[in-house]
Amino acid sequence: MSVFLARSSSAAAILIISAQGAFADVSAQDVWSDWKAYMTGTGYTVTGTESMSGNTLTVSDITMTMPIPEEDATGGFMMPEIKFVENGDGTVNMLLPKEFPMSFVGSDDKEKFSVEILFSHDGAPMVVSGDTSAMAYDYASSKVTMTLNKIEATGEDVPDDLVKASVVFSDVATKTNMQIADLRSYDQTMTIADVNYDFSFKDPESADSGTVTGAMSKLTFAGTSVVPNGLKNPQMSDLIKAGFGFDGTFAHAGGNTNVSVTGSDSFDLQSSSTGGDIAMAMSQDGLSYDVKQQGISLNVSGSEIPFPLALTMAETGFKLLMPVSQSDAEQDFALGVTLRDFAVPEMLWGMVDPTGTLPHDPATIVLDLAGKGKLLLDLFDAKALEGLERGDQEPGELNAVSIKQLLVSAAGAKLTGTGDFTFNNADLDTYDGMPAPDGVANLKLEGANGLIDNLIKMGLVSDSDAMGARMMMGMFGVPGEGEDTLTSEIKVSEDGQIHANGQRIK
Repeated sequence: MSVFLARSSSAAAILIISAQGAFADVSAQDVWSDWKAYMTGTGYTVTGTESMSGNTLTVSDITMTMPIPEEDATGGFMMPEIKFVENGDGTVNMLLPKEFPMSFVGSDDKEKFSVEILFSHDGAPMVVSGDTSAMAYDYASSKVTMTLNKIEATGEDVPDDLVKASVVFSDVATKTNMQIADLRSYDQTMTIADVNYDFSFKDPESADSGTVTGAMSKLTFAGTSVVPNGLKNPQMSDLIKAGFGFDGTFAHAGGNTNVSVTGSDSFDLQSSSTGGDIAMAMSQDGLSYDVKQQGISLNVSGSEIPFPLALTMAETGFKLLMPVSQSDAEQDFALGVTLRDFAVPEMLWGMVDPTGTLPHDPATIVLDLAGKGKLLLDLFDAKALEGLERGDQEPGELNAVSIKQLLVSAAGAKLTGTGDFTFNNADLDTYDGMPAPDGVANLKLEGANGLIDNLIKMGLVSDSDAMGARMMMGMFGVPGEGEDTLTSEIKVSEDGQIHANGQRIK
């Protein structure tokens, strides 16, 4: 139900924090009707009991459901009441009760589940202004709290003390500008002073229990999205083909997390960071993530861990770019991982290197890949995915890969490299089922002999093993500029040949 959860969570967030479209200088009924049009356009069936009194439209017993074909199930959420108030000055207030339950539900042929969340805020209205083609709406609250109230699965309540969860947002402010045409476009910003979360669980069949607590400060969001109009009961694949897209970045100025598990085994984790950001985008052109975190500190201990572990990192990062739509033309993809200035305390170094033979400088690993390929199916097409599972559908073709950066630095040695390769998908025999590659990689290794010498001094590597390693380096590398430096040019051809520095090794 991943697609449903993503879409229902997004819809709930838009409803609660950003109040979908209200028309200035129009009636409350028009506001509600337009909001329903937005939700039905993204695949929901919306119902509610409407009651008009004076300048206020009250909509109660609101339900929003949608089919989930890939799971042969349905899902949705329910709210007790929303009020739309015409202010008489060209603006409309959307009012939620100060405290109310909001339920997320799902079902299939075999089981049903529901999760009830208690939502509370200071009662501030969402103020909407503009005209029928361009609307702006603002919301600000000193405190917003979401608390897990009840879980029910297949008609049975889960005990209250089995799972507990709460999230508290302080000083929330959002502003959204919406344009309505053939496509609805949104431009949104959000700031939150801090977020505090508290989760706990108990195992009903043992004494095991655990807690997860933490906080983040100075959260911000800025992003845009586009939603097609006029689609009837669309699935995600329909929305993507019709022009759906989003692009946004979340950032924070630091946070911490504490995990504690007790019972038959114990486990404790404390982590913190000085900041980070998550950039996400999806459209017919592809899906991308770019996640970064700075100033990381981590401490881990537990009954199954022989000694406490601690580490720090200056930066961690992960990025991904991949296509989501079938195409006969080549499409871009990318993958990147960064672990920069990874360090452990001297106490841990003392366990493996008490004499300080090795340099104890922080280690770094960076891999940055980019390439071209063809996706041969739509990732959000349930039938195509079923064909892939049966083996009737090929996922795609790999056409080219570029190694934009390779960096591994640790214990006094450093490996760097770049490379470019193309792949022949018509030849799956030369390399045992892999498309035949053709290209060159250039590598540089510094400090390897010094590292081997130090490992011999520590008794971790024998003289014979060291000789074998040096022979292997001599086979693939030639002396480079500077002391204890090797360089290597590795050429791979479609006919199965591999050359190192001009010498054929295969």
